[in-house]
Amino acid sequence: MNKTSLDDKTWTQQRIIDDQISRYLDNGKDFIDDAVLDALLEDRTAPDRKRVEDILAKSLSVETLSPEEAACLLRVDDPELLDRMKETGAAVKRKVYDNRIVTFAPMYLSNHCVNNCAYCGLRRENTVIERRALTLDEVKQEAAVLAGQIGHKRVIAVYGEHPSYDIDYMVDSIRAIYDVKVPTRRGMGEIRRVNVNAAPLSIEHLKILGEAGLGTYQVFQETYHHQTYSRIHPANTLKGNYRWRLYAMHRALETGVIDDVGLGVLFGLADWRFEVIGLLLHNIELEKRFGIGAHTLSFPRVEPAANTPYTSRSSRRVSDADFKKLVTVLRLAVPHAGMIVTARENADIRRQVLPLGCTQTDASTRIGVGAYGEDTARQVGEKQQFLLGDTRSLDDVVRELAEMGSITSFCTAGYRCGRTGRCIMELLRSGAEGKFCKMNAVLTFREWLDDFATPATKTAGEKILAVELDQIKHKMPSSYPRLLESYRRIVAGERDIYF
Repeated sequence: MNKTSLDDKTWTQQRIIDDQISRYLDNGKDFIDDAVLDALLEDRTAPDRKRVEDILAKSLSVETLSPEEAACLLRVDDPELLDRMKETGAAVKRKVYDNRIVTFAPMYLSNHCVNNCAYCGLRRENTVIERRALTLDEVKQEAAVLAGQIGHKRVIAVYGEHPSYDIDYMVDSIRAIYDVKVPTRRGMGEIRRVNVNAAPLSIEHLKILGEAGLGTYQVFQETYHHQTYSRIHPANTLKGNYRWRLYAMHRALETGVIDDVGLGVLFGLADWRFEVIGLLLHNIELEKRFGIGAHTLSFPRVEPAANTPYTSRSSRRVSDADFKKLVTVLRLAVPHAGMIVTARENADIRRQVLPLGCTQTDASTRIGVGAYGEDTARQVGEKQQFLLGDTRSLDDVVRELAEMGSITSFCTAGYRCGRTGRCIMELLRSGAEGKFCKMNAVLTFREWLDDFATPATKTAGEKILAVELDQIKHKMPSSYPRLLESYRRIVAGERDIYF
């Protein structure tokens, strides 16, 4: 920690490696052509029903849509056709992921940053923010709360971009999180998967990060629109380099040790329809070059932040109706990908969006550095990147999901069994992965209910478990005896059993 003696300016100059951008360009151009996308979106003609139904059938066969097909869906305004799109998106989700919802928690480890993004509460020039980074002991304390009191099995570690907290700190903190084991009611709480949301890194640093036990590597482009990107990210900052960020996932996949990558857009910076096509093109580019598309797609909206006027005056804010439409189109356009709706959204919007095809959500969320170890869940704008819309506990969210007919999965087995990257893509497209995941969801949910659930949540959860066990018994009779044996071992107190 604090191992570098470089000043910010020198560190910034050394951070970007031109060859790790240019090698991916096509005749000096990147894969986002604003003029082509603008032309694609100029057509506002309502598509005919047959065309839409053909596109929906393609999505339901778990095939990635073309930009033209996604643009066609974006033009749908007919209420009946919109309902058909939502129904098909939900069907795609059930086909690929069944009724499982994965939960996680963000863990902010530092909020120092050399960048100066107009929309971000943590931007360098925002003097009202209380700057802090966790020591490794504090990292373990945060992980202990998440794993031992709340019951999370997955976290996404979030880092600011700053020379004092570079790759060495990232590696040490990931290992510190994995080291934490905390007694629970019946078993041992632990974080079994650490994903990372961080700045773009070089191939060399990404390889180190992957070998440290990284799960999914997330880098959000924020906006794919070149002119908007330049306007809100000052040119003299690291983040001002559009292409260094755009090709972060190329570099990650080139390492050979990272094969799960998460794409995302901060909706509310540019035309949301442009961003949907941009996300799709990014996924298509990765599939073409590496045979691996996005493991997850995220679609956060701009939210209020302390001393950050941009967040309240943006002319590109996305309405709730458009938000639901963009989630639906993304679900249909990239049918294999996990879809993450976060606690940026309020509880009501999350209830409406989850059935449209989402597969992951966070809960008990706090986004201040060290906030899980504090006594209060009260939000303090000067300590966090933005204000959350939903601060409900994991227990509350799990209970609501159960009442909605979804089982919360705490499974991380696929990653530890090597079902990642191209392997997981093929299994997801074929529906085979769902069989493993359904059984592992049952086992991990039983484990969580016994270790963490309140009585009301345990009652709701056990109703879902009864349904899930009955489905497995009748749909996967050859697997049921082994599952039942493992289930009984979980009830008896064993932990971390998986297929």
